[in-house]
Amino acid sequence: MQLILKKEAVINENHSFLLSDLPFKAGEKVTVFIVTETDLATKLKKWRSLFEETQTLPQLQEITDSEIDAEITAYRAGL
Repeated sequence: MQLILKKEAVINENHSFLLSDLPFKAGEKVTVFIVTETDLATKLKKWRSLFEETQTLPQLQEITDSEIDAEITAYRAGL
């Protein structure tokens, strides 16, 4: 199972922060991404705008639920 964890922290006067009570094993290698709330909000707004724009494309209006189901099934089957 893949675990993605979101934690919020405030940078202290030493320009650092501490993460504790993490649900990982001792010695487990993890990758940490750090982004400010402002940058995250800006990126999310751009993604939402892109999704909304994509959903209005005429060629997408013609896709049926059964075609979407078939594509998902094929993807899950590794086709």
